[in-house]
Amino acid sequence: MPTIIQTLDKLQMSKFRSSFYLTKKEKAYIAEKGMDTVHRHAADFVRMKLAAPAQPNDGKQTPMHGHPAFKAWYKVRPDRELTEDEQSRIVNLMMAWIERNNI
Repeated sequence: MPTIIQTLDKLQMSKFRSSFYLTKKEKAYIAEKGMDTVHRHAADFVRMKLAAPAQPNDGKQTPMHGHPAFKAWYKVRPDRELTEDEQSRIVNLMMAWIERNNI
């Protein structure tokens, strides 16, 4: 299994994924709320929107704006429920992406 750094580096090589960045508004949100709050939100989003299989409106329910975690979404198979460990790894990857891009 690749490390978080290896995964981030691979995603950075993708023309599509490398085009994502945090806006000034999202960076201000992080500065105001703090990384602990952003982490809690990311964990909630993963649990509510990614963890359950075959969500209604799959692919349409996740906005691309409004919270830093939305841009750090991780590709997940829609046909099975995620374990707590998988959810945790996804959140950790999301937070690493946010930290890397919050410059």
